[in-house]
Amino acid sequence: MTYEEMDAVALLKADHRKVEDIFAAFEKATSSSKKQKLAHEACLELKVHTTIEEEIFYPACRGQIEEDLLNEAYVEHDSAKLLINEIEAASPEDDFYDAKVKVLSEMIEHHVEEEEKRAEGMFAQARAAGLDMDKLADDMRARKMTAMEDFQSGKPAEPRTLQGGDEESAMSDEPLAPGAAPTA
Repeated sequence: MTYEEMDAVALLKADHRKVEDIFAAFEKATSSSKKQKLAHEACLELKVHTTIEEEIFYPACRGQIEEDLLNEAYVEHDSAKLLINEIEAASPEDDFYDAKVKVLSEMIEHHVEEEEKRAEGMFAQARAAGLDMDKLADDMRARKMTAMEDFQSGKPAEPRTLQGGDEESAMSDEPLAPGAAPTA
Protein backbone atom coordinates (compact mmCIF):
# COMPACT_ATOMS: atom_id res chain seq x y z
CA MET A 1 0.00 0.00 0.00
CA THR A 2 1.40 3.39 -0.95
CA TYR A 3 1.31 6.46 1.26
CA GLU A 4 -1.39 7.98 -0.98
CA GLU A 5 -3.59 4.87 -0.58
CA MET A 6 -3.40 4.72 3.22
CA ASP A 7 -6.44 5.58 5.30
CA ALA A 8 -6.10 7.80 8.38
CA VAL A 9 -5.16 5.02 10.81
CA ALA A 10 -2.65 3.43 8.43
CA LEU A 11 -1.08 6.85 7.83
CA LEU A 12 -0.75 7.56 11.55
CA LYS A 13 0.67 4.08 12.18
CA ALA A 14 3.22 4.60 9.38
CA ASP A 15 4.30 7.82 11.13
CA HIS A 16 4.65 5.87 14.39
CA ARG A 17 6.89 3.26 12.76
CA LYS A 18 9.06 5.96 11.16
CA VAL A 19 9.66 7.72 14.48
CA GLU A 20 10.36 4.41 16.24
CA ASP A 21 13.03 3.70 13.61
CA ILE A 22 14.59 7.13 14.12
CA PHE A 23 14.74 6.61 17.90
CA ALA A 24 16.29 3.15 17.38
CA ALA A 25 18.95 4.69 15.14
CA PHE A 26 19.60 7.38 17.79
CA GLU A 27 20.22 4.65 20.39
CA LYS A 28 22.91 3.13 18.14
CA ALA A 29 24.51 6.42 17.09
CA THR A 30 27.89 7.25 18.57
CA SER A 31 28.86 10.62 17.08
CA SER A 32 27.39 13.84 18.39
CA SER A 33 26.59 15.08 14.90
CA LYS A 34 24.68 11.87 14.04
CA LYS A 35 22.77 12.01 17.35
CA GLN A 36 21.80 15.63 16.80
CA LYS A 37 20.68 14.94 13.21
CA LEU A 38 18.52 12.00 14.33
CA ALA A 39 17.09 13.86 17.34
CA HIS A 40 16.10 16.80 15.15
CA GLU A 41 14.60 14.44 12.57
CA ALA A 42 12.51 12.75 15.28
CA CYS A 43 11.42 16.12 16.67
CA LEU A 44 10.37 17.37 13.23
CA GLU A 45 8.40 14.20 12.50
CA LEU A 46 6.70 14.40 15.91
CA LYS A 47 5.76 18.07 15.51
CA VAL A 48 4.17 17.36 12.13
CA HIS A 49 2.46 14.21 13.44
CA THR A 50 0.99 15.95 16.50
CA THR A 51 -0.25 18.74 14.23
CA ILE A 52 -2.23 16.45 11.94
CA GLU A 53 -3.60 14.51 14.89
CA GLU A 54 -4.61 17.61 16.85
CA GLU A 55 -5.98 19.61 13.94
CA ILE A 56 -7.75 16.84 12.03
CA PHE A 57 -7.89 13.37 13.60
CA TYR A 58 -8.58 14.20 17.25
CA PRO A 59 -11.38 16.71 16.52
CA ALA A 60 -13.07 14.03 14.37
CA CYS A 61 -12.81 11.65 17.34
CA ARG A 62 -14.29 14.10 19.87
CA GLY A 63 -17.67 12.77 20.95
CA GLN A 64 -17.07 9.49 19.11
CA ILE A 65 -14.53 7.79 21.40
CA GLU A 66 -13.77 7.76 25.14
CA GLU A 67 -13.26 11.37 26.19
CA ASP A 68 -10.61 10.53 28.81
CA LEU A 69 -8.49 8.78 26.20
CA LEU A 70 -8.65 11.78 23.90
CA ASN A 71 -7.90 14.29 26.66
CA GLU A 72 -4.93 12.21 27.83
CA ALA A 73 -3.60 12.14 24.27
CA TYR A 74 -3.56 15.95 24.11
CA VAL A 75 -1.74 16.18 27.45
CA GLU A 76 0.75 13.50 26.36
CA HIS A 77 1.39 15.51 23.19
CA ASP A 78 1.96 18.65 25.23
CA SER A 79 4.43 16.93 27.54
CA ALA A 80 6.31 15.64 24.51
CA LYS A 81 6.29 19.12 22.91
CA LEU A 82 8.06 20.58 25.94
CA LEU A 83 10.83 18.01 25.58
CA ILE A 84 10.94 18.47 21.81
CA ASN A 85 11.53 22.21 22.21
CA GLU A 86 14.29 21.58 24.77
CA ILE A 87 15.98 18.97 22.59
CA GLU A 88 15.89 21.24 19.55
CA ALA A 89 17.45 24.09 21.54
CA ALA A 90 20.18 21.86 22.97
CA SER A 91 23.31 20.14 21.79
CA PRO A 92 24.43 16.52 22.29
CA GLU A 93 27.24 17.86 24.47
CA ASP A 94 24.71 19.35 26.93
CA ASP A 95 23.97 17.58 30.18
CA PHE A 96 20.91 15.35 29.98
CA TYR A 97 20.66 15.54 26.15
CA ASP A 98 20.63 11.76 25.65
CA ALA A 99 18.36 11.36 28.67
CA LYS A 100 15.84 13.82 27.24
CA VAL A 101 15.78 12.01 23.90
CA LYS A 102 15.39 8.67 25.71
CA VAL A 103 12.51 9.97 27.84
CA LEU A 104 10.85 11.45 24.75
CA SER A 105 11.18 8.07 23.05
CA GLU A 106 9.58 6.32 26.03
CA MET A 107 6.76 8.88 26.21
CA ILE A 108 6.03 8.37 22.52
CA GLU A 109 6.16 4.59 22.93
CA HIS A 110 3.49 4.80 25.66
CA HIS A 111 1.37 7.21 23.60
CA VAL A 112 1.55 4.97 20.51
CA GLU A 113 0.51 1.98 22.61
CA GLU A 114 -2.57 3.87 23.84
CA GLU A 115 -3.55 4.81 20.32
CA GLU A 116 -2.92 1.39 18.77
CA LYS A 117 -4.37 -1.01 21.37
CA ARG A 118 -6.42 -3.62 19.50
CA ALA A 119 -9.87 -3.23 21.01
CA GLU A 120 -9.91 -0.26 23.36
CA GLY A 121 -7.28 1.96 21.69
CA MET A 122 -8.10 5.27 20.09
CA PHE A 123 -7.68 3.96 16.54
CA ALA A 124 -9.92 0.94 17.17
CA GLN A 125 -12.57 3.16 18.76
CA ALA A 126 -12.39 5.62 15.85
CA ARG A 127 -12.86 2.78 13.33
CA ALA A 128 -15.77 1.36 15.36
CA ALA A 129 -17.38 4.82 15.41
CA GLY A 130 -17.45 4.78 11.62
CA LEU A 131 -15.30 7.85 10.99
CA ASP A 132 -14.50 8.51 7.32
CA MET A 133 -10.90 7.34 7.41
CA ASP A 134 -10.26 8.09 3.73
CA LYS A 135 -11.43 11.70 3.99
CA LEU A 136 -9.44 12.17 7.19
CA ALA A 137 -6.34 10.73 5.47
CA ASP A 138 -6.72 13.12 2.52
CA ASP A 139 -7.02 16.08 4.90
CA MET A 140 -4.04 14.86 6.97
CA ARG A 141 -1.82 14.36 3.90
CA ALA A 142 -2.56 17.91 2.74
CA ARG A 143 -1.91 19.41 6.18
CA LYS A 144 1.23 17.32 6.64
CA MET A 145 2.87 19.07 3.69
CA THR A 146 2.19 22.57 5.03
CA ALA A 147 3.09 21.57 8.59
CA MET A 148 6.41 20.17 7.38
CA GLU A 149 7.19 23.53 5.77
CA ASP A 150 6.17 25.41 8.95
CA PHE A 151 8.33 23.30 11.24
CA GLN A 152 11.33 23.04 8.90
CA SER A 153 11.53 26.82 9.15
CA GLY A 154 12.12 26.46 12.90
CA LYS A 155 8.64 26.98 14.34
CA PRO A 156 8.49 25.52 17.89
CA ALA A 157 5.92 23.00 19.09
CA GLU A 158 3.07 24.77 20.89
CA PRO A 159 1.31 23.01 23.79
CA ARG A 160 -2.46 23.37 24.00
CA THR A 161 -3.50 22.01 27.38
CA LEU A 162 -0.78 23.53 29.53
CA GLN A 163 -0.71 27.04 30.98
CA GLY A 164 -0.94 29.57 28.16
CA GLY A 165 -2.16 26.95 25.69
CA ASP A 166 -5.32 26.80 23.62
CA GLU A 167 -7.53 24.40 25.57
CA GLU A 168 -10.58 25.48 23.59
CA SER A 169 -9.15 24.09 20.34
CA ALA A 170 -8.29 20.84 22.11
CA MET A 171 -11.92 20.45 23.19
CA SER A 172 -13.33 21.11 19.71
CA ASP A 173 -15.01 18.51 17.56
CA GLU A 174 -14.36 20.63 14.45
CA PRO A 175 -11.08 20.36 12.58
CA LEU A 176 -8.99 23.51 12.47
CA ALA A 177 -9.21 25.27 9.13
CA PRO A 178 -6.30 24.22 6.89
CA GLY A 179 -3.27 26.25 7.82
CA ALA A 180 -4.99 27.88 10.79
CA ALA A 181 -3.00 27.78 13.97
CA PRO A 182 -4.56 27.32 17.38
CA THR A 183 -4.90 30.58 19.22
CA ALA A 184 -2.63 30.95 22.19
